[in-house]
Amino acid sequence: MYLHIAQNVALIVTSLFFFPLSTFILFSSYLVGLAFAQDAPRKRRHVRASRSFVPQTVLVTGVGMTKGLAIARLFYEAGHDVIGADFEPYGVHTCGRYSRSLNRYYPLPKPTAEEGSAYYINALVRLVKQERVDLWVSCSGVASALEDGQAKEVVERRTSCRAIQFDVATTSMLHEKDTFIQETERLGLPAPETHKITSRDAVHKLLNQSQKRRSYIIKSVGVGDAFRGDMTLLPRRTVSETYNHVSQLPISDQEPWVLQQFVKGKEYCTHALVIDGKVKMFVACSSSELLMHYEALPSDSALSRAMLAFTTEFVARSGRKMTGHLSFDFLVDDDTDEKGAKLMLKTIECNPRAHTAVALFSGQGQAVSKSYLSLLEADMVNGNGRLPASEEEQIVVPDQAAKYYWIGHDLVTLVLLPLLQLVRGRLSLELWTRGCSEFMAHVLFWKDGTFEVWDPLPWWWLYHVYLPGMFLVSILHRRKWSKINVSTTKFWLM
Repeated sequence: MYLHIAQNVALIVTSLFFFPLSTFILFSSYLVGLAFAQDAPRKRRHVRASRSFVPQTVLVTGVGMTKGLAIARLFYEAGHDVIGADFEPYGVHTCGRYSRSLNRYYPLPKPTAEEGSAYYINALVRLVKQERVDLWVSCSGVASALEDGQAKEVVERRTSCRAIQFDVATTSMLHEKDTFIQETERLGLPAPETHKITSRDAVHKLLNQSQKRRSYIIKSVGVGDAFRGDMTLLPRRTVSETYNHVSQLPISDQEPWVLQQFVKGKEYCTHALVIDGKVKMFVACSSSELLMHYEALPSDSALSRAMLAFTTEFVARSGRKMTGHLSFDFLVDDDTDEKGAKLMLKTIECNPRAHTAVALFSGQGQAVSKSYLSLLEADMVNGNGRLPASEEEQIVVPDQAAKYYWIGHDLVTLVLLPLLQLVRGRLSLELWTRGCSEFMAHVLFWKDGTFEVWDPLPWWWLYHVYLPGMFLVSILHRRKWSKINVSTTKFWLM
């Protein structure tokens, strides 16, 4: 426990150490904004000046995460009125609350196992009615996707607002690892061998029955953090090692797991916006267990085209006329070149919610907002009637080759932690210098996922109020965590 407290205190002290520099950057950004016209505010003024432009009221939930904040900024840039909302369970204000892109912000009650989701859904409906919201863009976290599926059905039933969110049945099917793989196989699309298991005996039985001597990984169906990231291959080298590993897993009818074929290869992830059964936006990029560096694959590359083809086929074959954010995780065999990508591509997981990769669409407010607002029939017309079919069907892809990182994450993982290892004699000076060089390259040539010169306060607030506040909460509530995703502000609890 003392090590846990020291960990949080050290990060709070780090925040205090860099406070003067960050504050200097904050006020310098405001001065630059006064001296020079910034791109997003300039585009917004230009659009709002048009007499034919009719702004829509858009609610974006999850603005404390990079993905929600990025979407809110895109709608702001396109001239629309943006309402932000998010959970603040410990009373620590999210960074998105202070974004310039928001007209107003509302804290929402977080669904709990004890109280259920009714309180949250009722609060969301009241907000939609109060602000006369035209479109709700849901940016769910991993633990609230199903509740947002319920909320979508209630919001659209009780109000005229439309929601970018799958219904409960679709969300549940995509969210659960086993049902998603079953659906993928039903649609005739490639997927690794996957089994839902509810006992340890079932694991050993399946391993013994495997005639192809495949390797497998075992993953929890739930969203608990304790075993996430465990990539231990089964079976182990000996039978006793296999039994010992499996015996430590809490497998039961109440906590089912999946045993999935291990596919050796490079991992990729995608983000897609699907409206009424049609893919409107798409991006693919390399992935990892804790993805904190983003770079879009060229949209015309064989890999990107193959993943887009899979996404389009999945949506079309499902016949659900689905509307929401759709993200797939893929594995491509190490020995596969780009020409063979389509044949060797296998999807291992689906996330029925917005992906942080949406930040790669920065600066494309007009195109992105049109894609979202195509859900509203009123926005499918221009001065001459309906938009041409070619324009309606065009899929929006990132138009910039920008690379994204989060400075707080890189500072700790590339500089400070390696420095501690260097002092302890566990790392060479050469390796630490290499990490520092990589960090400086990111600072100079990459783009921070939260920072915008025209909207710098969320970036400052994230590192000097929100995260230190959550570190303090962790100390007071004795919450032990193993890692943090700065882009989603998620803590992996132990």
